[in-house]
Amino acid sequence: MNYPRWVVLSDGTCPTEDIYFLKSVAPWLQSRGIEVKRIDTSYWRLPVMCMPWLVGELRNAHVLVCRSLNGAWISWLEDNRHRVATIRYLIDDDIDAAALDEQLPETYRRRMSHVASHLQPRLLAIADEVIACCEPLAKHFSRRHDSVSLLAPSLIAPMPNHDHFSMLAPRVGFHGSRAHLADLENITPALVDIHERNKALTFEIMLGGFSPVSLRGLQRVRTPKPLGWRAFQRYRDRQRMHISLTPMRDTPFNAGKTYIKFLDNAAMGSVGLYSARSPYREIVSQGEDGLLVEDTPEAWRSAMQQLIDDPAAARLMAQNAARKALDIGNPEKARAFWWVRR
Repeated sequence: MNYPRWVVLSDGTCPTEDIYFLKSVAPWLQSRGIEVKRIDTSYWRLPVMCMPWLVGELRNAHVLVCRSLNGAWISWLEDNRHRVATIRYLIDDDIDAAALDEQLPETYRRRMSHVASHLQPRLLAIADEVIACCEPLAKHFSRRHDSVSLLAPSLIAPMPNHDHFSMLAPRVGFHGSRAHLADLENITPALVDIHERNKALTFEIMLGGFSPVSLRGLQRVRTPKPLGWRAFQRYRDRQRMHISLTPMRDTPFNAGKTYIKFLDNAAMGSVGLYSARSPYREIVSQGEDGLLVEDTPEAWRSAMQQLIDDPAAARLMAQNAARKALDIGNPEKARAFWWVRR
């Protein structure tokens, strides 16, 4: 039986596309004879640049849009809605909240404001289904669309062994984006304190020149520049951490986040320290596969010191986190989700 092809109209949001479809599901669909293609609309800025082959590519196809799409491509979909089989819109962030969060980078806020005001409403109007990546987002979009489904993130990284716990001095890492700089700054006093108390401890803050000033000048603190998605995947698969930091302020923007960092931290072989709120409050088993931490510098300092002082317990937690990541991030769940939509 021939099924319609899938076409991802990409605006360059590679992590979202890979985690929820292209890396987790698409190869599996292709092995079952279903064609999957990706059109990079950040390169082909105008649909007319893809003529005449575009009409053939999208005829009777399932179209997937992740996060956003430029206005010219949305206009094409609006005018040619009758040519495609379905349009699905996948979203993994509360873009409205991002536009209003004054502690996010100004350029990011302006971009999100444009998406929220001018692009997302048009995508919702033409989408057959909205796919949200966490329950708060699903509830948010249920007020704006009649068909909203929930799809959790898939694990697309291999799990490491944990030999680094016996071979390397303790290493603490932060590998969030600039959108989480204010979250990191909230706990920076704890990092400075724990750095002073533990002379063998090293830090890796992947924010480059945007790293907190109080950390940049310290010895044993590396601040490499943020990497693009493909390069970060390669780096994550070979880099090893003992402790990974995932602080999250109590904001509407953070309330729309998935538990993707639990999977990323496990892939680096680390124990994750997470703010004690959703989504991690529902995922982490306290003291077994991570630590939930309250919003005070003292709580973060104490949690880090606990793991530094007991490397055997930290290693066991990291191993448990890897097992849980393999379970909750099992791509079979995403494959079942997409298979019924073929």
